[in-house]
Amino acid sequence: MGGCFSDVSGGKAAVGGIHNLQHQSGPSSNVAVASSSGTAENEAVDFFFRSKGLQPLFTRIELSLSASKLRDRDLMSKSDPMAVVYAQKRNGTLEELGRTEVIMNSLDPMWIQKINVLFHFEIVQPLIFQVYDVDSKYHNLSTKVLKLNEQDFLGEATCVLSQIMTLRSRSMTLKLHGKEGQIGDFGSITVHAEETIDSKIVTEMRLRCSNLDNKDLFSKSDPFLRISRVVESGNPVPICKTEVVNNNLDPVWKPLCITLQQYASKANPLVIECFDFNSSGNHTLIGKLQTSIEGLELLYKEKIGVNLAIPSSRHQEREKILKGKLFVDGFIEKQIYSFLDYISSGFELNFMVAIDFTASNGDPRRPDSLHYIDPSGRLNAYQQAIMDVGEVIQVYDSDKKFPAWGFGGRMYNGPVSHCFNLSGNTEVEGVQGIMAAYQNALHTVSLHGPTLFGHVVNQAAQIAAHSLSQSSSKYFVLLIITDGALTDLQETKDALVRASDLPLSILIVGVGNADFGAMEILDADNGQRLESSTGRIATRDIVQFVPIRDVHRGDISMVQGLLEELPGQFLTYMRSKGVKPLNFDGNQVPIPPDLLFT
Repeated sequence: MGGCFSDVSGGKAAVGGIHNLQHQSGPSSNVAVASSSGTAENEAVDFFFRSKGLQPLFTRIELSLSASKLRDRDLMSKSDPMAVVYAQKRNGTLEELGRTEVIMNSLDPMWIQKINVLFHFEIVQPLIFQVYDVDSKYHNLSTKVLKLNEQDFLGEATCVLSQIMTLRSRSMTLKLHGKEGQIGDFGSITVHAEETIDSKIVTEMRLRCSNLDNKDLFSKSDPFLRISRVVESGNPVPICKTEVVNNNLDPVWKPLCITLQQYASKANPLVIECFDFNSSGNHTLIGKLQTSIEGLELLYKEKIGVNLAIPSSRHQEREKILKGKLFVDGFIEKQIYSFLDYISSGFELNFMVAIDFTASNGDPRRPDSLHYIDPSGRLNAYQQAIMDVGEVIQVYDSDKKFPAWGFGGRMYNGPVSHCFNLSGNTEVEGVQGIMAAYQNALHTVSLHGPTLFGHVVNQAAQIAAHSLSQSSSKYFVLLIITDGALTDLQETKDALVRASDLPLSILIVGVGNADFGAMEILDADNGQRLESSTGRIATRDIVQFVPIRDVHRGDISMVQGLLEELPGQFLTYMRSKGVKPLNFDGNQVPIPPDLLFT
């Protein structure tokens, strides 16, 4: 989920847990081992740079954020704050590292979503923290797709990462100021940094409560749990919260998975608070207790509950013990697998390439065509995309042989084809093979149309489906290079929904300056999964869209753009099918897909 709303369903969704392990959904450069900035790590990118002989020289850091006394920009309620973290590069440009979730109606938010940063001890790494009040009309969108210029700016602060890392508490509180350094009462933001723990162990728990006090007048309480870890300074840092169970004094929550990174050690103190949810954001504390993973495991083994308590309003009085109890109905430690666990064990990524031969690209004989072959050797938009993309994908393709197709062109005097081989063979060798086949096809194929993706998606899906009868250790990636003028949007949606059950991802690279609105719909980064014409919902998101113009502007790198979502899509498929890495140790247990927060 990473950078997701805590209020996709009005603030009632679970936040924190196993979904945070793979990557942040907020933008990240993913070129950590080669750049000077702090950034979140992506295993696919790390593997790419290692293959080039570039070794990482960094420490992985996780940032927890909270704020205090923020400005209130809402008329009828309090602000709905979200924090955004940037690294400032040497040239002064900002690189976004990640975003927190949105906390509803709060001027003192404690965000659960963490921001991952790579700390290079030998480099000065300025960080910029900005806080925004997110407009309520965007509350059903993933924070990843929010346009910050459409939100109310609440303040920003700056520090150098090493300043935090050299403090004994690893915590620093910064005063927020306005844009252009404007001084005023903007509140403050506190940043807590911790090194990440290289562990694949997670603890799955099933929690419930009984006999909770009722905090509502005309109905029963709507309880949820917030779990925080007590750090060295003695302060609690939230690590996750459950979903809200409506109108229930004996709630049973969905299974919760937390990692060793989140709880630090089995003996580390944890604070578990039970709240009655209020849409105003002023959640009412029902009761709390302090325990640890060890303590929760003991509750499970002994099949007993522990009473919640409510703090006394007077310091000299002891806390009040309540009749409400917390129970642990399930407790198990599990092993999770990373993208590199699969790749290094022998899993193969197999790439397929499809190139747009529709007339909207322009007459290849004219210099303004996206398909124009310049006699001087200057690459056209498609050639540049093939080279840029090929450098990345061939690192992951085991045999460097790619099925290479065209679509939307007329072959000789035949009919228009929406999926044809670029060469006489079903596969070409390497990036140069794609380049040669593409150039040769321009001499034999006339551009036509319409632009239909459905055929090439179905062809790729057929190959992926056929492979399942032979091996479960292959995963396929279809790369579509297009100018973006899609005609069969619903048919493509239908094909993608059908393909979402297969070991397949679709990378779409947009060339030229067309309107890529249809591509953005297919990418489904708004958090809404694709729906077919029959009403079937996609099992998972399998599309990633990268506009090449963003790469050329320097907004993102090609490596970042192509690989940002691939590891997560790969892992979601493998976990949903219960597929384990090769040479699997039978004592390890994969996380069932129904325990992954979405």
